Amino acid sequence: MKEYQESRYSRQERFAPFGVSGQEAIMDRHVLIVGAGALGSAVAETLVRAGVGKITIADRDYVEWSNLQRQQLFTEQDAEDQLPKAEAARIRLQSINSEVRIESHIMDVRAEELADLAISCDLIMDATDNFDTRLMINDISQKLNIPWIYGGCVGSTGMSYTFIPDQTPCLNCLLGTIPLGGDTCDTAGILPQAVQVVAAYQTLEAMKLLSGNTNMLRMKLISFDLWRNESFEMKLDSARKVDCPSCGVDPVYPYLTTSNQTKSEVLCGRDTVQIRPARKIKLDLSMLADRLKGLPEGKISQNPHMVIFEMSRYRLVFFADGRALVHGTSDLIEAKNLYYRYLG
Repeated sequence: MKEYQESRYSRQERFAPFGVSGQEAIMDRHVLIVGAGALGSAVAETLVRAGVGKITIADRDYVEWSNLQRQQLFTEQDAEDQLPKAEAARIRLQSINSEVRIESHIMDVRAEELADLAISCDLIMDATDNFDTRLMINDISQKLNIPWIYGGCVGSTGMSYTFIPDQTPCLNCLLGTIPLGGDTCDTAGILPQAVQVVAAYQTLEAMKLLSGNTNMLRMKLISFDLWRNESFEMKLDSARKVDCPSCGVDPVYPYLTTSNQTKSEVLCGRDTVQIRPARKIKLDLSMLADRLKGLPEGKISQNPHMVIFEMSRYRLVFFADGRALVHGTSDLIEAKNLYYRYLG
């Protein structure tokens, strides 16, 4: 086994600043990746190939055909089967490196779930598509003293920054300082190369952190536009606020409270609403599918992870945790009415 491991990771071990000691260090580390889409796929594959000891992946969505252009872990069969991204990623990653412990969670990550997932990890990697979740990651990072690495991309542009509790400003400090919102990959498109560059920045910083080479961290926000051949770095040290509710002298972690957790939300640019029940439930998917099969207005399909109910205008996807994705509308009230009509 020792000869196999040395051969497998020998090329990064021969990189002197990292070395055998860096490899041994990362093989004892646990990374949580929130999101298994474009960034999540690229980040997860790089860290698994590098030999990080344990990877936990959490994602709420399933594989669609439009994902295959940039989400490198998934296949046409995954899209055909509409596999949950977290599970499809786990299967593929385990085939890449059987030595790495990989956990997948098909869930909408909110404060309660995030606290459970993060409690034993050494680093959180952001691969989400919304700032609600990022602000929750930011608060749990500060509360549990776990670093996290932000990444975002759209079109030909991308951005990354490493947040370290007690050393850097937190995301809440930066609100109003860095541009948030704007275009999404659904409205402006995205080049896969932008994904790869952001993932490279994120995973390189992760390797430095996990191997103990914190003196080599960039400590700046980096932003680029590949199409225009532009890039710049920005120091953010002065953005840290002593009265920040997330990382200041008297933190209250506002984004971990129930009042700041969205129960229904329009998914970015997708004409889709996610509905999440206010309390934890567990659906019997087989029973639900049997019940919906008796309805004349829809077509039913299912796999072990979800029930899909398709009508002429809408497609409802029900998960075992009670969540539903309502495709075909961006109206929250309309989506909730459909949810209650078919789920109760």
